[in-house]
Amino acid sequence: MSVFNQSRSRIIRLIFGVTFLVIIGQLFYLQVMSGKFRQLAMDNAVYPKIIYPERGIIYDREGKAILNNTISYDLMVTPAEIKGIDVQEFCRLMNLDTAEFNKRILEAKIKNTSVRPSIFDDQLTPDIQARFEENSWKFPGFTLVERPVRTYPFNAAAHILGYVREADPKDIEKSGNFYRQGDYIGKTGLEAYYEKVLMGQRGVEYWIKDNKNRLVGHYEKGSFDTAAVAGRGLRTYLDADLQQLAEKLMTNKVGGLVAIDPKTGGILAMVSGPNYNPNDLTGPEGSKNFGRLQLDVAGPMLNRAINGLYEPGSTFKPLGALVALDEGLITPAYGYPCGGRYMGCGSGKPACTHSGGGHSANLRNAIAYSCNSYFTHLYRMAADNPQYGGVKKGYMKWREYMNLFGLGVRLGVDLPSENKGNIPDTASYNKQYRGSWNSCTNLTLGIGQDQMQATPLQLANAMCIIANKGYYYTPHFVQKIDDETDDDTVYMNKFRVKHEVLTHIPDTAYRAVIEGMNDVVKFGTARIAQIPGIEVCAKTGTAENYTILDGRRIKLPNNSMFVCFAPKDNPKIAIAVCVQNAGYGATWGGPISRILIEKYLNDTIQKKSEADVDRISKANLIPAHYKRLQYKADSSRAWEWFKMTKDSSYIKKFRRAQADTPKPPAPKPADKQKTITYIWMQEEKKVASALKSRVLS
Repeated sequence: MSVFNQSRSRIIRLIFGVTFLVIIGQLFYLQVMSGKFRQLAMDNAVYPKIIYPERGIIYDREGKAILNNTISYDLMVTPAEIKGIDVQEFCRLMNLDTAEFNKRILEAKIKNTSVRPSIFDDQLTPDIQARFEENSWKFPGFTLVERPVRTYPFNAAAHILGYVREADPKDIEKSGNFYRQGDYIGKTGLEAYYEKVLMGQRGVEYWIKDNKNRLVGHYEKGSFDTAAVAGRGLRTYLDADLQQLAEKLMTNKVGGLVAIDPKTGGILAMVSGPNYNPNDLTGPEGSKNFGRLQLDVAGPMLNRAINGLYEPGSTFKPLGALVALDEGLITPAYGYPCGGRYMGCGSGKPACTHSGGGHSANLRNAIAYSCNSYFTHLYRMAADNPQYGGVKKGYMKWREYMNLFGLGVRLGVDLPSENKGNIPDTASYNKQYRGSWNSCTNLTLGIGQDQMQATPLQLANAMCIIANKGYYYTPHFVQKIDDETDDDTVYMNKFRVKHEVLTHIPDTAYRAVIEGMNDVVKFGTARIAQIPGIEVCAKTGTAENYTILDGRRIKLPNNSMFVCFAPKDNPKIAIAVCVQNAGYGATWGGPISRILIEKYLNDTIQKKSEADVDRISKANLIPAHYKRLQYKADSSRAWEWFKMTKDSSYIKKFRRAQADTPKPPAPKPADKQKTITYIWMQEEKKVASALKSRVLS
């Protein structure tokens, strides 16, 4: 062999050797060092099945589960694994049309990519679940996942307990990707506030898939599986029977009700009206019902007990009395010569229901007969107190008292989105009156009106302060967390602090006010609240209110306000009730409160009260103007739909209704399309004006 050929032979052998080493090295890297292809193989052969934990159970004060779990099934889809399925057959099986099928697949890809499982259909009905299980082998990429679903055994406490929904992209981002697509998260109520306690910890099971994508057994005998950890339970102060009774009494009414144990701050019952059945937001119809409730202008999903803003009216007067007593402006024997109207500011306003006969001869009488002149004058004395050097400083001192009573501040209840109400500061009045105002400008603050607004929760808490003679505990539902840890102190510690905000007020002052509130029930404006063997202390209130409807300011029926606590000498329950647009405080709020006190303290109610329960629960007091507001809201939405889709089917009924209603002369556009446009442009303007001005309190 020539030297040239020998050299070429060596080069060829070297090339083959290097190539062989590269191939061996690459194979070693792919099979040993790199997990990419191993992961791909695992993804093809092994399915990680998420095991969702049971959320913690919520119990009432007697240990009864008021929020529990049941089992449902979600249908999960991994879009990348859908290969060669019969879409028509699948849609027939699932009662879908192909357009909806394609829409859901697209949403799954957008939300969670095509290679990750997403919810295709949640909380399947038992018959659809059974049909799918029988045919699941035909539809690779679809898998059933067991999920605990919330159930409400008492059909009660919807606004308190709240609801859970699938975590949306904002929830996931906010959690730093702790939550994933398919996880459920508490959205409102105790479910949201105690989410980290209730949620538990998800688990995972690894299943082997065969060549038809069927799950045939545990991977590695389950050695890589992790078990789900159930959430922990909450023990509350809620009384399930009292809650059900309170909800029955507030049926077909707008307003709020709160009952608190003054000694602990534990909330015994809380109702917002109109109400809804919490079970309506679970199961296959949950999303549909959620949409229906959201579109109701009466606001059934708004918790008016912590978000409804109401002028306290005369229920405020015991607070004004305590301020005047503490400031040394009056004594319990102080009287005011009321002839039926307050003449101190020259206008003869406000007027009183009573006149003469000593109805304001002293503090107890003034409270019992709810003398407007008396308490208007007490407010003016406080605001004009010379020791503060001017009305604005005197007013701010008065406002400080209001904040100590819990008005104009958030109390910190264990529910999200509590409203702080409104006790305006001097800046508000300076802006409104250009700095020129005095105690006559806002004199109706003395009778719980003007710009004063409070929630039912705040009014109930104020009654706790009076009942306790100066202290309160932050109102809350949860007494303790099961298996409580040191980390749980972030929730519980603030509810165990005794707030001695007004304990410096002398006992004689509290006694005068308490006796006056007891007289309200004995012979004053709240005789309807009398209970044999139980001394009740109460105060009625009737607050005027207005709204803007169809461009006009109209006066609505008065709000029925009522606050109370009982028994007088060892208070165990304090209640605030607001029934919106229902009339006098004693007409509705009084009997509702009496029935709840009886039930809580005696565990039974009188025959008279049984008849009242039937009468009150059947009374429909939903404000009449809500019908018009609903019509306007629905018609506006129908018009928006028409503008987007040119589908006029939803607006036909509104056009017919308009044709039946006399209308002022309007221009006559040239064609049918312009006629529709003109009508709905006018309607839109009215809707915008009405909805902007009104407050659904």
